[in-house]
Amino acid sequence: MRRFVARRSFVRPIALLLGCVLLASCELGGSFKGMAVDPPREMPTFVFTRADGSRFSTSPEPGRPMVLFFGYTHCPDVCPTTLADWKRVRASLGDKAKAVRFVFVTVDPERDTPALAERYARMYDAAFEGVSGDAITTSRMMDAFGVAAAREAGTDATGYLVSHSSQVFLVDSHGKLVALYPFGTGWDALAADLERLQ
Repeated sequence: MRRFVARRSFVRPIALLLGCVLLASCELGGSFKGMAVDPPREMPTFVFTRADGSRFSTSPEPGRPMVLFFGYTHCPDVCPTTLADWKRVRASLGDKAKAVRFVFVTVDPERDTPALAERYARMYDAAFEGVSGDAITTSRMMDAFGVAAAREAGTDATGYLVSHSSQVFLVDSHGKLVALYPFGTGWDALAADLERLQ
């Protein structure tokens, strides 16, 4: 399966993403508009330190699904497009959006401090969480979600660039990965699936 990424594409067997989990596009009637994870995959918990020193955890919260994306603040294309789509999703959900956790995780912790990651995410919506972890936490979380990233040469003006997997992940309020959305999936698919989970 090919995953669209910023700058170039990584092609990795889907088995590396979810072990033996089967990804399938399903029709309505108890399924998702995105690519359903069948069966849902229980995800490990990761903890980050925010810019103000408080802790942010990906541990499940009752009644609060979580939307995750891995990117970086210097991204020229996929990341701003994705976060702009999230803003549309929040607007379409109305009051229900308050129950959804939108989390941007940087794949470039060397440059993206917790303050920078937070500021970047909140440029799009004040409710978005932007987090940056140490190299070990970042690597472990990327491995858990099957996310790939690689540094590439840039220009003096841009600095280095980072090619990275570009799908959005939907984790339910029980901490299980239930669907993902390849880059280019309409934002309305995510909005519909969040409606279903609430």
